[in-house]
Amino acid sequence: MNWSPFSIASSNRKIDPTRRRGAFKPDGSPNENDRVEIGPTDLAFNEWEALGLIAPDLTRMREYRLQRIVNELRKRDLGGILLFDPLNIRYATDSTNMQLWITHNSARACFVSASGHIILWDFHNCDHLTAHLPLVKELRGGASFFYFETGDRTTEHARHFAQEIESILKEHSGNNRRLALDKIEIVGLRELDRLNIETFDGQEVMELARAIKNEDEINAMRCSLASTEIAMAKMQQASVPGATENDIWAVLHAENIKRGGEWIECRLLSSGPRTNPWFQESGPRVVQNGELLAFDTDLVGPYGICADISRTWMIGDAEPTAEQRRLYRVAYDHIQHNMEILRPGMTFEEVTRAGVRLPEEFRAQRYGVMMHGVGLCDEYPSIRYPEDLEGHGYSGVLEPGMALCVEAYVGAVGGKEGVKLEDQVIITENGFENLTTYPFEEALLK
Repeated sequence: MNWSPFSIASSNRKIDPTRRRGAFKPDGSPNENDRVEIGPTDLAFNEWEALGLIAPDLTRMREYRLQRIVNELRKRDLGGILLFDPLNIRYATDSTNMQLWITHNSARACFVSASGHIILWDFHNCDHLTAHLPLVKELRGGASFFYFETGDRTTEHARHFAQEIESILKEHSGNNRRLALDKIEIVGLRELDRLNIETFDGQEVMELARAIKNEDEINAMRCSLASTEIAMAKMQQASVPGATENDIWAVLHAENIKRGGEWIECRLLSSGPRTNPWFQESGPRVVQNGELLAFDTDLVGPYGICADISRTWMIGDAEPTAEQRRLYRVAYDHIQHNMEILRPGMTFEEVTRAGVRLPEEFRAQRYGVMMHGVGLCDEYPSIRYPEDLEGHGYSGVLEPGMALCVEAYVGAVGGKEGVKLEDQVIITENGFENLTTYPFEEALLK
């Protein structure tokens, strides 16, 4: 592969990765070496600058997100929303704290009122982590009521928290006791019910709030994707016979962290016969000349923005077989057609109906969706294949500002190999823009 995202950055010797940029970084965050706030590194900023990318205005992005939540609450006449999902807390506050650990240990919570008042319950002794966030009006503790943390006193702690929520609703929502919840421990829900607080689906509120990105979120996505593609180029350089799948996958992790990225949701990388069926994760298998290697980044990069790209490439310098080319061409044509049809105003079902059908031999192992929303992670909507429309499809309309990942897995049942491809796009006023620039494999498209 001749293309490299480093070509611009490496040729511009005037860019110094260690230079200071004044009091603030390009995204408006303080330029302090000892700051608490996590974020992109100088390496990332300089690469983005060399690529002509604009960093998001974090203050403006945070205010926009809060207003999106408030608008959804007011549409439903809700007094507020209580959040435990760390990604929803991130969207509401832009605060982050041990995100993966918190995913399975609900030690943080956030309340957003319909007037935009934010209260954050953080992990103990962590008040300093949100000192840079003026939209967070109150910091509290005591949102933990799961058995590891509270044992046989779990009900006691949940009851105290529920009473606190009741008091907060009274103070910030008056007589409105309608509360949205994204997720909560069972005991917490029972205590809210005991207080006759009406609870509603907060996941709907948050998924719809998160669905439409503003200019700053799109800029953040461009930056996250650019960093991911630079990491992918290094992965491809490491994809040589004799390396293990884990050796190659580890490059993506390391390069993401170097640029201020945060984590990777899965480890979907496989080679040779392990590319069929899909959803095998990277392991100790040694890759060999002439094999396909396929992966899906599922990467949470700088600013907590997901870069969800899939590529398949050859290991070594062997000439691709006719079957490898056939699989690749089917997958490539599939996502290209399904991107080209995208227009604002289309219903999800219309997208499904207008999409190209996979050849019958590949339908049994089709991917779970034709395309899905993306932001802080995989998000609303899920747009299904025709085979899944009746059982899993739902209503909705494409709108400008929606980000989608258009993808395909092509591999026959019992086949020797499979191909995974995926691009990330944004719906515009007139159609779509492909935010992904990583090239496809010319040798496999011949």
